[in-house]
Amino acid sequence: MNSMPPIADLDLRRASLCQLLHWLAVGRVQPQALADAYQTAIERLNPELNAYVDVRYGLLQEQANMADRRRRDGVIGRLDGIPLALKDNFDMAGWPTRVGLPGRETPVEGDAHVVARLRASGAVLVGKTNMDEGALGAVTDNPHFGATHNPHRHGYSAGGSSGGAAAAVAAGLAVAAVGSDSLGSIRIPASYCGVYALKPTHGEISARGLVPAARRLDAVGLLARSADDLTVLLQVLAGYDADDARSRRRRVAFALPDWEPGNLRAGLLPDLAAVGVQPDVIEVFEAAMAKLPHALGDRRTVDFADWDFSRTRRAGLLLMEAEMLGTFAADLANAEHPVSDRFRNMLGFAAGKSAADYAVADRVLDAATLKMRRLFAQVDVLVLPTTPQGAFPLDGPVPDSQADLTSFASLAGCPAVSLPMGTLPNGMPVGLQLVGARGSDLRLLELAAVCAATLDVEPTYPVVA
Repeated sequence: MNSMPPIADLDLRRASLCQLLHWLAVGRVQPQALADAYQTAIERLNPELNAYVDVRYGLLQEQANMADRRRRDGVIGRLDGIPLALKDNFDMAGWPTRVGLPGRETPVEGDAHVVARLRASGAVLVGKTNMDEGALGAVTDNPHFGATHNPHRHGYSAGGSSGGAAAAVAAGLAVAAVGSDSLGSIRIPASYCGVYALKPTHGEISARGLVPAARRLDAVGLLARSADDLTVLLQVLAGYDADDARSRRRRVAFALPDWEPGNLRAGLLPDLAAVGVQPDVIEVFEAAMAKLPHALGDRRTVDFADWDFSRTRRAGLLLMEAEMLGTFAADLANAEHPVSDRFRNMLGFAAGKSAADYAVADRVLDAATLKMRRLFAQVDVLVLPTTPQGAFPLDGPVPDSQADLTSFASLAGCPAVSLPMGTLPNGMPVGLQLVGARGSDLRLLELAAVCAATLDVEPTYPVVA
């Protein structure tokens, strides 16, 4: 019998996924106790934070009980007993997939591919998290389900469209979360909430069962409190799915995590201010780079004069809006449960465009692929801030540029990692983004772990009793 003292609920909620897996393995904590700690916290804190839009406590306890039994029987999955959150644009059997829209209350029959993988791994699926309406936004101020508040400061944006998922992880209401990223929807909230995020190589994780925003851009994204946690999640979820037209059968093999930090060729933009990065973010970025002379020693300025970050982000947005016209046709026609004027107007913009306009925007993806090939022939990794600004007040203006720095990796199909790089003068976190060539996911995660250990600037997560 384990004679170690029990672990306090706050310490359980502050722990990383890898730490919890260790405690579960050695018997320091049981899945039921872990689920109880998270349930108690969600019941108390979610009404103000609004990270979750749907939690079924009976199902949560049922999953935890099953995990307890599996651990007693000695046959367990990779994530057995770990409480995880799911963005509300993934199908989960028996639950509605609301996608942040009104009137979608009919439970779906089947699981998304990632949900089936998580179930098979023994994960405890806590509930569905809040998101921007139709995944079209980067604020998570939903007109139907309310705003998700940044756990670091009430009244500030958690980012989006996976803002509920990022807020849940930062506030200790989930160990980790699965969301989606089409132009930055995982990385933007990770930057604002001070957590870690991975947008994998496009097609590396099956998107079957994810309500599409733009299938050529959509990626299953991961949120956690450490780079190592992201690696575990990637290993569980990655793999070929014959029923997903964009799933990859290792067309680009995973590169082994064998970079030598001192010999890594790191590409930097010549002028962050010229691409709209705010001065306070530049200051934090430069301070972080000054602390990484070994991990990012061979630094080279890369030419992005031929890449208009704002214009190409808008091209990607048009691809999303155009595809959403079909995806959400029934929602747009539902007079009983109307969508917001903002959502309708954004899709109406795409409706007013021609097929030729769409083709011009679609060519940006080819341009991004070519740019990516030229870029990673010169450097191993592109290093830049995740967002041009930090989190902003929910009652203030919304910056148009939130996805300017994240959209390149999405358009090019590259993997990208966001990790905390420091705090702004107002005390809010901001992220460092690492972008690599297709297939370099594991290398990026290894580099993110090295950088995180060197920087040692993770925010004090607002995990409160």
